[in-house]
Amino acid sequence: MGGRGCVGYIDGVTEKATPTKDPLRTGIHVAVYVALYFATAFVFSGLLLSLGGYLTGVTGTGLLSAIFANWLALKIYEDRHLIDIGLWLNRASAENLMVGLAGGAGAAVLVLAPALAVGAAHLVNTPDDHPTAGSIIFVSILLAAGSVGEELFFRGYGFQQLLVACGPWATVIPVGVVFGLLHGGNPSASWFSAVNTAGFGILFGYGYLRSRDLWLPIGLHFGWNFTLPLFGVNVSGLRMKVTGYEMAWSAGNLWSGGEYGPEASVLTSAVLVALAVYVWKAPVRRQFSPLTDPPAESAVCEGTPSLPS
Repeated sequence: MGGRGCVGYIDGVTEKATPTKDPLRTGIHVAVYVALYFATAFVFSGLLLSLGGYLTGVTGTGLLSAIFANWLALKIYEDRHLIDIGLWLNRASAENLMVGLAGGAGAAVLVLAPALAVGAAHLVNTPDDHPTAGSIIFVSILLAAGSVGEELFFRGYGFQQLLVACGPWATVIPVGVVFGLLHGGNPSASWFSAVNTAGFGILFGYGYLRSRDLWLPIGLHFGWNFTLPLFGVNVSGLRMKVTGYEMAWSAGNLWSGGEYGPEASVLTSAVLVALAVYVWKAPVRRQFSPLTDPPAESAVCEGTPSLPS
């Protein structure tokens, strides 16, 4: 019996396939995504602030807005589910999360522990604080929600669309700078805190490039944010009362970061370099991203010789 067949050729054997994006279409998609985020924040911020107070309201608003903006943008433009933004639940995701947590927490310890060891700072009791197991769990949940919300927004759909259209560093660096600038509204923020925060934003973006999931940047972000309050220091200008102690510095604000916290200190600037090397060398599991990776293969159909009857 005669017949015709389809022979599959793997893209990249003779020529590397590169995704193409219409710049205007990408711009529209990203603009709609950002508009969805801020529209959701506008609708729900007042309610959440009144119900939970400043910190809970801001964190809840950011997380809810990021989830909604990513979900709807994915539905409208890609017909995909929220997990396709890089939230897969698999072994590689768990390993990348652990790598991120270790890096973020280790960087925070590297900033603060030497200052305690050499006497540039010491821990003092804060009798007005009465931390309980419940309050520690609550603060941990808030910090996790804040980290997830920020990474969803800054490294989510819009970031990944720009990554395909503009390339890695033309996306990672500008988005990281915006990340730093948008933290300029935090209490006691300064130009130096914005520079360091932009450095973190660029590093989190690089983490996404290495893993192509959101778990590595989420781990880096949360590991850092969770560890700082354990030493009794502010996180981006916000005070978290979880231990009943705070870190008192004898060194100046250049080293301590002042009221903003260590993210405004030169110590953090130095440790950011070490953390970048860590993310570069860490055993990260690279995952397939349906939004940023070209198809692994495509079928090119050609006629095959008819077989004899």
